[in-house]
Amino acid sequence: MKIYTKTGDTGKTSLFGGTRVPKYHTRIEAYGTIDELNAYIGLVRDQEIDTHTSDVLLNIQTELFTLGAMLATPPEKELLKSGKERLNIEKTNDEKISLLEQEIDLMNESLPPMTNFILPGGHTTVSYCHIARCICRRAERITTQLSDESSVNPQILMYLNRLSDYLFVLARKLTLDTKSQEIPWIPVKNK
Repeated sequence: MKIYTKTGDTGKTSLFGGTRVPKYHTRIEAYGTIDELNAYIGLVRDQEIDTHTSDVLLNIQTELFTLGAMLATPPEKELLKSGKERLNIEKTNDEKISLLEQEIDLMNESLPPMTNFILPGGHTTVSYCHIARCICRRAERITTQLSDESSVNPQILMYLNRLSDYLFVLARKLTLDTKSQEIPWIPVKNK
């Protein structure tokens, strides 16, 4: 398989199903940002973390490819002429969202209660996780914009929203795991 096709040399690309759009199209921004998120989650997974967390992150990376494929398929191209679905993969669903919620609840059991907002940082692993969380929020914002312009499976937005929560709680867990300090944000009062 050749990596370069030269079909994008004029600033356009093809969605799944063949529709050509500019590379700045909201749909491209949405799944491109999810791809960026996936790379950062890989960076978190490459750190010295426990096996369970690594396995969960690998599962999330796989699911992010599914989200990207769903977003790369415009609604008018979801079905073939035969009536069969063009995208023949298991789509994001309530069960996958529930798995994120279960992981959040499990991690929260071992974390101290939060009394302030937390400043990102303290350890490289924690910082990478916070960057992934921020990219996840951006992916969610862009996908929300896309849903205003075109039909988007609502479970994609639910998954991204829950994933950003998961990444926040994971950053807190990684702070504990790396024996780093969680620094609260204390606003400076007006004088």
